[in-house]
Amino acid sequence: MKEEVRTLLNDVRPSLQADGGDVEFVDVTGDGIVKVKLKGACSSCPMAQMTLKMGIEKYLKEKIPGVVEVVAV
Repeated sequence: MKEEVRTLLNDVRPSLQADGGDVEFVDVTGDGIVKVKLKGACSSCPMAQMTLKMGIEKYLKEKIPGVVEVVAV
């Protein structure tokens, strides 16, 4: 699952980079929690939580059935 998450994060990365941010894969737990680190403008953006949940998490859940949640660490 880790490689699949990494690949899919590369799909969303250009949108984040267009706004001066980025996302870094950290880990996937055995119970389907994906851990990421928001970088650049995303680390301090007031909309970062919405981007994380409604963008990244929604996309990963659609593509990988085992993903339960995406959290920023």
